[in-house]
Amino acid sequence: MNMKYCSLSVVMVSGLLASGVPGGLTSRAADWPQYRGLNHDGITTESVTPWGSQGPRVIWKSPTPTGFSSFSVSQGRAFTLVQGEVGGATRELCVAFDATSGQRLWEKPVGVAKYDGGGDSGTSDNKGGDGPRSTPSVDGSSVYVLSAQLYLACLDAATGEERWGKDIIREFKGRNISWQSAASPLIDGDLIFVAGGGPDQSLLAFNKTTGAVVWKTGDEKMTHATPAVATIQGVRQVIFFTQSGLVAVEAATGKPLWRYAFPYRVSTAASPVVGGDIVYCSAGYGVGAAAVRISRSGENLVATELWRLRGDRPVVNHWSTPVYHDGHLYGMFSFKNYGDGPVKCVELATGKVRWEEKGFGPGNMILAGDRLVALGDAGQLVLIEATPEAYRELARAEVLQGKCWSTPVVSGGRIYARSTVEGVCLEVAP
Repeated sequence: MNMKYCSLSVVMVSGLLASGVPGGLTSRAADWPQYRGLNHDGITTESVTPWGSQGPRVIWKSPTPTGFSSFSVSQGRAFTLVQGEVGGATRELCVAFDATSGQRLWEKPVGVAKYDGGGDSGTSDNKGGDGPRSTPSVDGSSVYVLSAQLYLACLDAATGEERWGKDIIREFKGRNISWQSAASPLIDGDLIFVAGGGPDQSLLAFNKTTGAVVWKTGDEKMTHATPAVATIQGVRQVIFFTQSGLVAVEAATGKPLWRYAFPYRVSTAASPVVGGDIVYCSAGYGVGAAAVRISRSGENLVATELWRLRGDRPVVNHWSTPVYHDGHLYGMFSFKNYGDGPVKCVELATGKVRWEEKGFGPGNMILAGDRLVALGDAGQLVLIEATPEAYRELARAEVLQGKCWSTPVVSGGRIYARSTVEGVCLEVAP
């Protein structure tokens, strides 16, 4: 099989075992089983130790041809989507690696690969490039993949064999988006959530074991954003970022809970971020950012706008979803500021920028304990103290070649990261 080099994301794997995992995932506390982690908030309780001037120790590197899929890590395996040639056709491939050795265990075609001629165009321009951008989700012995053409597949984690599949376009009158889907499937409890269906079934929940439809609702047009799940005001809810704005539904039933109208232009790609009873959202192309507080009004939930900043400065996320910590958002806030876009600390309740530091571009970051792990778009890995007082850099290393528009992950004292050229596993245990 001839494969082009593909984009790599960052994942960290922790080594502690736990039971009673929030959301009902069959996983370990050490795992990073889906996009933005165990609880879809970009946060792990695992610590990351600052490395020395030589950088963190490289455990393994492996080609990961083309795309911006991130890693998911669970039970000793690391999963991502790459682009490759199968039978003379260019396909999206779900690839399983041994998380410790980097050995490629299996690969499974899941759809026709997205192509726009961008390739690996470097960090100095805005070409989106080819290949998949969705991240696999893992639960126990199953891996779930959502292709660019909205095919949802459940695969055997050990072999890659397909257990069940749902064609959202064909079976649910789906309506894909320009540049095709980039969202990742979201698992919570026994359910898996996706958007992209047609009228009266645009938001969908499936039983993760059987693939049976549990509920379907709404006439919302999808975006590139992956939904978020959280408990707010005592209600477990899925928050979809649609073209009409934020739409929250009860996770178990699909019952509508609250809405917040928010403009859509060209592409919305960053996920909603929840901090307590506040929900943050942002999009580029002049749209800007906003935060709403969710409160009770009798038996209903309502969203009240706290602030709204329009335009592509000072607070905007193109696709880089920030993380929440102690009343503040930390992330890469910029729009098409490739190579030099800043990391910022933003007060969630007010939208006030507390500090910023240039030189990152539209990469991504996560929170490990009280430290931020940032992957810049040129492959620089930076450890930053998560404090609103000032930018405090703890360690830095150049770890990847290629364009890095994917998300870092933590698990088992290791960081797993990828670019459009290679993937890497780094040791960062205390």
